[in-house]
Amino acid sequence: MSRDSSPMVLDSGDDAFRGHLLVNLNSGTPAQARAAADWADERDLDYLDGAVMVPPPLVGDPASVFLYSGSRDVFDRHRRTLALLGDPRYLGTDPGLAVLYNTALLGMMYATLNGFLHGAALVGSAGVPAVEFAELALGWFMPLMLAPASLAEQAPNLDKAAYPGDLGTMHMNLNALAHITRTSIEQRVNADQPQLMKDFAELALAQGYGSQNYFAMFEIFKNPQDLPHHR
Repeated sequence: MSRDSSPMVLDSGDDAFRGHLLVNLNSGTPAQARAAADWADERDLDYLDGAVMVPPPLVGDPASVFLYSGSRDVFDRHRRTLALLGDPRYLGTDPGLAVLYNTALLGMMYATLNGFLHGAALVGSAGVPAVEFAELALGWFMPLMLAPASLAEQAPNLDKAAYPGDLGTMHMNLNALAHITRTSIEQRVNADQPQLMKDFAELALAQGYGSQNYFAMFEIFKNPQDLPHHR
């Protein structure tokens, strides 16, 4: 059931729900979550918005993460019950935060998966089995280049908009993305993904980030009207 349909389904039971807690774990957008919270508030209904971060078989596992946002008091009062589903993580009073986090994390997941799949297709164009590529890509390259600890170290710089280019610049990264795009075309592999990343890097250069490092791309993502192919 989507967030759009939730109020319609529950409208007929207004009196029965009054004074109870509604926890919405449907998929949707932050705007839909806030609208659902307003709907609940109009009916004197405690409300938490949430997101399930695990597949169905892991529901009930204490290590499974569930995200929640909305009233802190409501969350605290029902935390023990929520913990029966998994590890409850409270994100803030804005009802849209849980689904926003969920969307951001899923976006990161798909971007990572697509990077791996494109890489496997690229070396596969020369007859390299995916299992052989995975050994190097996942066994060495990703743990070294994309280690969570290394990315976490960069998070404070994102908040400060500090992107020193002493170990690599956007110019250097644009060259790499141009090579990836050209190689994809030469190897007859879909080049849309590296081309889009190359477009981002070119935009970063146009906005003056050429001498800064690749994390300056954060500034490009924060300004959607400037992104290539933005709708």
